[in-house]
Amino acid sequence: MTTIGMAAVPLYLSVEKDENAAVASYEKETPTAQAAAAAFTRSASAITSAAALMKNYQALTVVLGAYGLSSLIGQNAVVKDLLTQSVSDPKSLAATSGNPAWQKFAKAFADWSKSPLSSSSGVAQIAQDYMTSQFETSENGAAPGLGNALYFTRAMTGSMTVTDIMGDARLLNVVETVSGFDPSQFGALDYDEQVRLLTGKVDLSDFSSPAKIQRYAEQYLTLLQIHPQATTTPASMLSLYGASGQGDGILGLFGDSGSADTSLFSRLF
Repeated sequence: MTTIGMAAVPLYLSVEKDENAAVASYEKETPTAQAAAAAFTRSASAITSAAALMKNYQALTVVLGAYGLSSLIGQNAVVKDLLTQSVSDPKSLAATSGNPAWQKFAKAFADWSKSPLSSSSGVAQIAQDYMTSQFETSENGAAPGLGNALYFTRAMTGSMTVTDIMGDARLLNVVETVSGFDPSQFGALDYDEQVRLLTGKVDLSDFSSPAKIQRYAEQYLTLLQIHPQATTTPASMLSLYGASGQGDGILGLFGDSGSADTSLFSRLF
């Protein structure tokens, strides 16, 4: 039983009590994140198209980070589809993916008839969400799973379904762990089998109130103390297509390496 493990739950409770203050302190102490958010805020009003956003690496980094999609940096084909295809189109990548995080992002950014970045309050919220995401990621280094627990407490709601949980890697890690599964092994199972197993284990009423969600997060941290997990990169839909949406994934089976800037959707469908 390590000192870090023993401190995880008290540390979580201390931070969760006023996470906004903790994020503000983190921002002051982290010049790189602070500079990225400031640069995004300055340039946002000039970004009036999906193409302009994709060309502005720093702004795109902040926007994707705010939506918990930092892993998509460099995945140009995927990002392009999410930025340009309406999620209401059942054939769009966001819709066919079944990924709630992708769908939320596409809903916010797929319509550029009026720039999604035209509102100063909206831009400020994106910058704040980016900083919060960066802070939570950093907290996983302070105590195993701490950042995941904070994110879980902030993002989990009583209206979420098992499918919603499975579409969010951080929520899924918490729920897998509390349900008694090893995330590294569970992720290797067929999707339908994962759904079946989680449906049989997860009691959605555990998320019916903030107090219950907090207790669930505490249970997660306690279990990590007893059964530490190796740090791994969560699998995603991109593993089906190759890390860059190019020919090293399933597309390679068809002899189609494609271009990182070519619509992933158009090559699949």
